Amino acid sequence: MFMNNPTNVMGVFEKLFSYYGPQGWWPGDSQLEICLGAILTQNTSWNNVEKALQNLKSYGICSIEDLSTIPDSTLAKLIYSSGYFNSKTKTIKAFVSVICSQYGGGLAKFLNLPGQQLRAQLLDIKGIGEETADDIILYAAQKPTFVIDSYTRRIGARLKLPTAYKSYSTYRHYFLENLPNNIKIFNEFHALFVRLAKDYCFKQNPNCNFCPLLSICETGNIGGLKKLKGTKLRIS
Repeated sequence: MFMNNPTNVMGVFEKLFSYYGPQGWWPGDSQLEICLGAILTQNTSWNNVEKALQNLKSYGICSIEDLSTIPDSTLAKLIYSSGYFNSKTKTIKAFVSVICSQYGGGLAKFLNLPGQQLRAQLLDIKGIGEETADDIILYAAQKPTFVIDSYTRRIGARLKLPTAYKSYSTYRHYFLENLPNNIKIFNEFHALFVRLAKDYCFKQNPNCNFCPLLSICETGNIGGLKKLKGTKLRIS
């Protein structure tokens, strides 16, 4: 099969990019908005995040300074639509505290750190996990990394990518090692996976017959579809 050669992951990207074209990710008018979106999008839909971001804008919260002074209770109300609003409020406040205490409130200074150093600092912030850290690094700081989310897991499992069921770090390195070190490719590839998952590669009853990856997907072929119907794949 096509995917037996791990370097062919680039072929997956090329098929998706040829089919969909550029996705223009990540939504956001500023580095701060992208960072907030990365925090707020965990365990919720982007529509709910957009409502929260709009609430912040309407309330006049547009800077690190604004976020540092707004009461926790008010911030929680403004981001209520994103779900887990109390824990996300704590994460945002912890994120802002690091920038204020260590970088003089300068978000750009923080994001200009070397990639590995920036990732380590982000992961030290309570509430920021690997996916959120990589979202911020790739889309806000525009530094090379690959984002692993539930869509990447789902599609990778169905394509039989060799590390799809392994740890976040292992799966992330699989993409980094088998793709050109190109921020635009990392950016587009993640966005294209999200698009494919929403259009065809559903969690249940995927629409394989019209999927642009059908020709290279073991699960999407006739035998794979029969197997999918009779088993529960460990994908989300």
